[in-house]
Amino acid sequence: MDAEQLRECGHRMVDFVADYYKSIETFPVLSQVQPGYLKKLLPDTAPSKPDTLEALFDDIREKIVPGVTHWQSPNYFAYYPSNSSTAGFLGEMLSAAFNIVGFSWITSPAATELEIIVLDWFAKMLKLPSQFLSTALGGGIIQGTASEAVLVALLAARDRTLRKHGKTSLKKLVVYASDQTHSSLQKACQIAGIFQENVRLVKADCNKNYAVTPEAVSEAIATGLLSGLIPFFICATVGTTSSSAVDPLPELGQIAKAHDMWFHIDAAYAGSACICAEYRHHLNGVEEADSFNMNAHKWFLTNFDCSLLWVKDRSYLIQSLSTNPEFLKNKASQENSVVDFKDWQIPLGRRFRSLKLWMVLRLYGVENLQSYIRKHIELAKYFEQLVIADSRFEVVTPRTFSLVCFRLLPLASDQDDGRNLNYDLMDAANSSGKIFLSHTVLSGKFILRFAVGAPLTEEQHVFAAWKLLQDLASKQLESS
Repeated sequence: MDAEQLRECGHRMVDFVADYYKSIETFPVLSQVQPGYLKKLLPDTAPSKPDTLEALFDDIREKIVPGVTHWQSPNYFAYYPSNSSTAGFLGEMLSAAFNIVGFSWITSPAATELEIIVLDWFAKMLKLPSQFLSTALGGGIIQGTASEAVLVALLAARDRTLRKHGKTSLKKLVVYASDQTHSSLQKACQIAGIFQENVRLVKADCNKNYAVTPEAVSEAIATGLLSGLIPFFICATVGTTSSSAVDPLPELGQIAKAHDMWFHIDAAYAGSACICAEYRHHLNGVEEADSFNMNAHKWFLTNFDCSLLWVKDRSYLIQSLSTNPEFLKNKASQENSVVDFKDWQIPLGRRFRSLKLWMVLRLYGVENLQSYIRKHIELAKYFEQLVIADSRFEVVTPRTFSLVCFRLLPLASDQDDGRNLNYDLMDAANSSGKIFLSHTVLSGKFILRFAVGAPLTEEQHVFAAWKLLQDLASKQLESS
């Protein structure tokens, strides 16, 4: 493909994407296809000769788009958002065009150095302690997901502890976290060789919006110590998946310090909100952390994947994850004058992800990004008030950020505390194609989650979603 062919194809692709966003509200938010649908539509083997771009676009429209769940739809309220933006999209395009494999500084100096600069910018936006900056012993790196971030932090913590207690102590190492902590922690423990019975998930307090209490964590640690176990890792969450709870960071940090434990903070969802002054207090206590993570690809207009991890002392990551085969040796690395991010992560190869985050920060600016976050929180407040005004529903936990947990109150005749009633309401709403929302279970109750955060969502979409839920609830209650 020469430059003119690229120009023509690129223009057509951008037109396709622009038309997609222009018409995104016409598609069912949740894909309505059945399992195995695509196998019936595509041939069994790859084409032996090239096809035309027009034929490919036709197949995308007719066969691929029906199987897409539209995360960028203004009527998407499920899970947590995964934001896209013009700036993020353009950055992703440019990264794909350069197509570097930036495992070490020498493979593309700009990729490493821009990542260091942008992570320092972001740390300052969040008012993280100076120890997390590249100018100190720590620094930041872009991981693929929060799952990768917690894994590399866990591996660094494990190896730090084993150097102190001996390699044979692995079976005694214990991880502590709330039972509301993301399941990625449990997977990280499986990969890191932490015994399943040594992953202690402490029951969260329903009276504190399902945050864990320091007393419960201290009690669990004390019990483990009596059995000769070694507490080595505490994971706290700012914005849990089920209810956006915020664990008590200062107290958990002090507990970790008292027992020489690694303290990791997962702020994958809610970390973005903490660039706003009125939400920054949720990070109070981060000064006690050894590592801190948030996902720019969730609520920060940065296309997936872009998970930001900061550590207070990068040497622990490097000691745990570094390899130095002959074929990767080079003058800059050997002189220790550069950062090689291959030693801070699981894979060797890495994409130029800092480019899209840099472009988002440059093309929007911090003030506009703060306004963007605040707008979604205001829309969630609006939805929360709509729910409160209808006596048939209840808000289950106090709203902290842009997630509203609610449910249709069970009927007196219900034997399952409204589980089927709310499941059927959610299923009917999602099957309509008009909105998409997800659920959780809190204290045995089936709860609906309404997470505001899609880039195109406005008040009219929130109101329309609520009217749909009201109408469907009325039909369900009438037929019960």
